Amino acid sequence: MNRIIKIGMDVHSTNYTLCAMEPVIGAEDRVFANIQVTPDYKNILMFIEELKLKLGVSDTYDIECGYEAGCLGYSLYNQLTNAGVKCVILAPTTMLTQQGQRIKTDARDALMIAQCLSYGGYHPVYIPTEADDSVKEYLRMRDDHKKALKRLKQQINAFCLRHGYHYTGTKWTIVHLKWIKKLKLSPLYQETLDEYMASYDEQTAKVERFDARIEEIASQKEYTDKVKKLGCFLGIKTHTALSLIVETGDFKRFAKGNVYAAYLGLAPGERSSAEKINRLGITKAGNSHLRLLLVESAGGICKGAVGHKSKALRQRQMGNIAEVIAYADKANSRMRSKYYRLIRHGKKKNVAKAAIARELACFVWGMMTDNIDCSAA
Repeated sequence: MNRIIKIGMDVHSTNYTLCAMEPVIGAEDRVFANIQVTPDYKNILMFIEELKLKLGVSDTYDIECGYEAGCLGYSLYNQLTNAGVKCVILAPTTMLTQQGQRIKTDARDALMIAQCLSYGGYHPVYIPTEADDSVKEYLRMRDDHKKALKRLKQQINAFCLRHGYHYTGTKWTIVHLKWIKKLKLSPLYQETLDEYMASYDEQTAKVERFDARIEEIASQKEYTDKVKKLGCFLGIKTHTALSLIVETGDFKRFAKGNVYAAYLGLAPGERSSAEKINRLGITKAGNSHLRLLLVESAGGICKGAVGHKSKALRQRQMGNIAEVIAYADKANSRMRSKYYRLIRHGKKKNVAKAAIARELACFVWGMMTDNIDCSAA
């Protein structure tokens, strides 16, 4: 007899809690074990073997493990699948959880994951290839350094302001940097500022080096055509294009562009009941990193005249086929027009930018799945 066993795993860096369950249609599910083990995938394999011995060697088993996406990333998934165990990673925002639950423990969480596996109350996380995942980690490392550079700039500005020096022009230009270096402070204050500026120079050089390396990665055979296509859109340069490609993976797994936008958390929410309709902001569920990049890209779209193409955009579009350029040009004009229309009708700028980011996500999906019929754009 073939028996279906689902193993929910509540995983942490310090321990794994495992719950084995056999779903039974029309009767109460059978829960065989709910134990805690040290964080080593070999303990899970041992748990499975002991479970088989307990249930009887005469039967055959269809065993599937699952855990919530979190701190372990794809490491446990890769270890189990390499050992021949079927495993999935559950997207937390799609899991069916108990409403009104006031008790939360690792054992209950493991049981809840096993129930989701048994009855399909979840969506699995997309597992990227090792090459895509390594590029994703490099891109995110660069973004971490960019955030550190931003924080350092704020610290330098605050230091200058605390000591009575306020720069009124555009900050962090060549002129601004010369102004900072000409400041005359007492010895220890000057030493403090010099250390800040040395850190700024070092961090700036790092980010520039990372950006140059990202350009090299984007020129690799598996990425270059896709990056060139996405570069035809306003606001999308190499870093954003490559991030969209490696973190999304197969764009065709999304049926439509609005499904892709929802995956990024850019779909509008709603909480309505009976005749009362309550529209909400974007859901912010899903890939927060790509959502942030698209919102930043939308900020670049929401400037300039409708139909205007800068020299940099023309340069990025060179080498693409006419259909791709036409699709991107129509998308750029439509998004800019929509932004100005929303502003004229009283929408706040951030709300309008979020709407443009959602539209951009739909156009990105169309470009990456070759749905570039300009008449339907």
